[in-house]
Amino acid sequence: MSKVSYYTPEGLKKLRDELDNLRDVERPKASNAIAEARDKGDLSENAEYDAAKEAQGMLELKIAKLEETLANARLIDESQLDLSKILVHSTVKIKNQANGMEMKYKLVAQSEADLKSGKISVDSPIGKGLLGKKKGEVAEIQVPNGILKFDILEISRD
Repeated sequence: MSKVSYYTPEGLKKLRDELDNLRDVERPKASNAIAEARDKGDLSENAEYDAAKEAQGMLELKIAKLEETLANARLIDESQLDLSKILVHSTVKIKNQANGMEMKYKLVAQSEADLKSGKISVDSPIGKGLLGKKKGEVAEIQVPNGILKFDILEISRD
């Protein structure tokens, strides 16, 4: 069963650009590498040919996975998001009850996650724990080190 993922326009464009690059640039390179290796003689003892064929197989697998991801991708209209609770593409300001530290995260699809830019995956333990919570609630999230408690301070779509 395929899993539906929700993307911003930028995230979807990034996926499509990557797929186009793999199809239009990397696939011809792999074919050329196989052709060059084939021209070098006996295929039964040609390690370069075997390596080129294996690289092509890995590339085709990556292309197939990306095609499946794109087939199940859905674009989110952020202007239509319900701000009363945390959803995919919500930006949330939370406060760690243990140390008082405030953090701001945007919940995104796993392929768009980038902790440095404040984007966490909805599939991560913290992302899963925040989904569906409302402003003023406390999210208790099971992580490998125990349970973290976060106060939900703000929900927005910026």
